[in-house]
Order: sequence, then C-alpha cells, then structure tokens
Amino acid sequence: MTAHGTHGSAKAPLVVVGDALLDRDLTGHADRLAPDAPVPVVDDCEERVRPGGAALAAYLAAADGRPVTLITGLGDDPASGRLRELLDGRVEVIALPLTGPLSEKTRVLARGRPVVRLDRGDGRVRAATDAARAALRAAPAVLVSDYGRGAADALRDELTARPPLVWDPHPRGGPPVPGTRLVTPARSEAQAFAHRAEADEASRARSGADASSPGSDVDAVSPGSDADATPGTGKPSVGAAREPAAGAVAPRGGRVAAGDAGEPAAHGSRGHELYAAAGQAAALVRHWRVGAVSVTLGVRGALLSYGDHPLLVPAPAAHDGDPCGAGDRFAATAAGLLADGALVGEALQGAVAAATAFVGAGGAAAITATAPGGTRPAPGGTGTPPAPADAGRDAPDDDPFAVAARVRAAGGTVVAAGGCFDLLHAGHVGLLQAARRIGDCLVVCVNSDASVRRRKGEGRPVNPLADRVRVLRALGCVDAVAVFDEDTPERLLAELRPDVWVKGGDYTGADLPEAAQLRQWGGQAVLLPYLDGRSSTALIARAAEGAR
Repeated sequence: MTAHGTHGSAKAPLVVVGDALLDRDLTGHADRLAPDAPVPVVDDCEERVRPGGAALAAYLAAADGRPVTLITGLGDDPASGRLRELLDGRVEVIALPLTGPLSEKTRVLARGRPVVRLDRGDGRVRAATDAARAALRAAPAVLVSDYGRGAADALRDELTARPPLVWDPHPRGGPPVPGTRLVTPARSEAQAFAHRAEADEASRARSGADASSPGSDVDAVSPGSDADATPGTGKPSVGAAREPAAGAVAPRGGRVAAGDAGEPAAHGSRGHELYAAAGQAAALVRHWRVGAVSVTLGVRGALLSYGDHPLLVPAPAAHDGDPCGAGDRFAATAAGLLADGALVGEALQGAVAAATAFVGAGGAAAITATAPGGTRPAPGGTGTPPAPADAGRDAPDDDPFAVAARVRAAGGTVVAAGGCFDLLHAGHVGLLQAARRIGDCLVVCVNSDASVRRRKGEGRPVNPLADRVRVLRALGCVDAVAVFDEDTPERLLAELRPDVWVKGGDYTGADLPEAAQLRQWGGQAVLLPYLDGRSSTALIARAAEGAR
C-alpha cells in the first residue's frame, strides 16, 4: 500500500523495522467497587484503537510529514487486519510472517488513569522476506523499534551491513548492531542492559583466563576494546584498562556498572540517578560499540553519552499526562531529525521537546486513528515554553552553603554551575534555567574580578563582581551565589560538594576537569545544550564595533 499525502515533502524518508502491536483503550469512570470483589467497576467505556509498538513509531513519523515504510510482522488474524486498516494511506507496510496472532494490548482506564492491562496474542516474526531485505538495502535512513518479538532479529544481517540511525531497544530483544548511531533505552532498560553487559564481560574475562596459560600476558578482550575508534564517532573508545569515563567506577577485575555496591553514593536521589545513568550509558556505548546512547529520564529529559562526559537535555516542561507512547515519539523524532541531517545533540533536543509536547497533548490516548483525513497525533515540534523553575519561591538565600545543607538534609539534589557571567545574555539565562530544573536548588559559582582579569585579560570584567552577583541573584532560577578567587572553582566545589555540576554544551570533554573531582563524592558533571553565538566576548566586540 502507498502512503498518501507525503509526496513532495522536503523531509527525508524513513524505514521503521520492528514489532507492531494493536493498542486498545477502554476509557470510562469508576465510582464504586464490585459487590463480589474489592475491584473498581468501570462504567460507560469508550473504545479507542490505535497502532502500537513499532507501528506507533511509524505512524508518528508519518504524521510529521515524511514518507515512512514499516517492516513488521503481520498475519491473517483480526488484529493484524485492524492494524492494516489503521495504517492504510499513511504508512507503506512490508509484512513479515508471524508464528501466531498479532500481539494486542488493552488498557482499561478510569478518568484517564490505567486500572488494568490485558495482553493477548503471541505471534513472533518467523523469517525475513526478500521484499524486506530489498527495502532495507535501499533505505536512506532506518529506525529499529524493537519490542522483543523477532522482527529486528530476523533482519539482523541486513541491519549489521547497514547500521540504523536509531535503535530503540527492548529487554526481550537482541542488542543493537555495532555502528548504530544512537540507541535510546529508557532509564530502567539502561540499568538492566548495563548489568547484563557487566555479566557478559565478566564471563568473557573468565573464559579468557581459563584459555590462557599461567603467566600469559594475553588479556581477555572486553566488548568495544577490539578497535581504537567507536564506530560512527571517530572518537577513541575507552577500554577496560583505561581510566573510567564520567560516572564509571574503579574496576573490580573489570568495569562496574553504576548502581553496584562499589559505587559512591550521590547525596540527592536525582543526583544519584544522573550519576548512575551516565555510567551505564558510557558502559553501553563501549559494550555495544555504537556511536551514542541516550537514556530517557521521563520528566527530567534525556542524558546523552558518547562514552565520555554526558550531555543532559532537560524537558522544557513537566506534564501530568499519559506517558504511554512517549518513547515511540522520542525515537521517531530523533530518527527523523537525523535523517534530515541534524547532529545527534540537535536530534536529542528535538526529541525531548517532541516527547514532552506529546505527553502534554494527552499522549497515545489522544490519538484517534480512523482514516487518513481524521485526527492526527500531535507531532511534537519544539514543545511548550518552559515554566519558570522558581515559581513561588522566596528570594535567594545569601549563604550558598546554608542553601545546599538545607536541600541536602531534605534528601534533595544540589546543582551548581560556574562562570564569569560578565555580560548576562540569553545563553547564560537558558543554561541556568535548565540547570535549576535538574535538581532542588541551584548555586552559581562566580569568578571574582581578579580571577576574570587573569582569565580574560585587562579590561575585563566589564561589570564588577557586586553587579554581576546582584544580577544573578535577581534571576528566579538562582537560589544562591558563591564567589571564588582562584582560576578554577576546585576549592569551592570541595566545600560545597554539589550533586551535579553543569557546563554549557560548547565545552569539550577536555574542558571538564571538575568531572574527576565530583566523582570523589559521587557527583556527576554534565553538559547542557547552549545557545550558539551567545557570549560576553562577542557582545563586547559588537558593542565596540558599533561605537566606531
């Protein structure tokens, strides 16, 4: 079947490989319990049927206005027939044979909240087809949406020969093929994959030790260490014998996945989550030999790792909506943007914004897929503008250590950011707002006048310390300001001991010396996206040019 309404689009076509599901919602209201059991009675149920799994990812990508081909398992059962109807006119489908009926997921919801889920259908992809292989060979861009029902495994040889742009993994599926540009596990999935990878590496190490004669200097090779470069990145991969990347832990006869007993504990739960996610993502980049791993963190956004210092992309807003389908929205957007030529970091920002907007618009439950001319899901776009992170807060406390102590005592996460902040501009403000959304307080560490002068030269700072501190304290996202007179904030950080240290995304791994220091107490250094072209130096240069 042919996808209508996408011809002539400037957006690149996309091939989605994965396991389709048929999703059904029965939505009503529950005001009483059943007389024969303490269970709610859901009355006046309205049924909504929509594509699920890889079919939802394909459906959402097509709703973005790009030509989409879906390679998935379908049979002759009623659920397969219903799914074909939902996709007809939107997505071109290449069917793979199934061993049984298509999997169906039925959610029962009361006032929009799930009460129970019913699953049926155990069909798995039986084999690849010539049509599917040919489509993959000709595909300019591929998204693997693995739901553990065999589609990706059946085509693994073709995917290995032409690694996909994005692989959205599933715990019951196989690993992504080496060379995949971006892998997008959810937080719980990344944790499970990292522990599995650690077990695999330990097993390989034991096998290598058994195979080696006593005194042999041949070490077991850990996944990812058999090449000097991680495929698709051109960056050095980190072998087991090298210094652990940010978030990794000193080896215990091998790498230790974050979350194990040997890991230093971060003070705040959210700081610990970032620390663990960063270590797990870096370990998976090496183990899978992929370009990058992005761990989705729900309302907190997503963390991106190339195997070194992570980039954190906070969600632009928090919605108390139905998150069902948000992962498919995220993967479809990331794959589409990469297909259109975006960099991985740019694609991640777009995917976070799209998933946030998707949840805010009602999630998958808001999709009505009846006919090509019917209502389409919200494609996401840039999302809604972020709400101020400081709504309802009091004025900043004068003592940054008191602020940090109070937050830490309540089990919160202390975030710190640093810089000269000579001429405050939109890049600074965006960075600080995003940093504040990571945790429960934000302490800004500011260079003194003497420190700025040593770094920037005579004539700087333009604004003296008292003015810079006053402007920063006026920002609602800033809880406290601390001043350091040295060239680096190392001494101040040792006293403050934040859970998270934030830098703008224009910094490279070599420019994050604070990362090693934070690891001493279980903290995590992260990069945040930074507005291009904004800098105090550039503002001063433009002002000087205009004065001539």
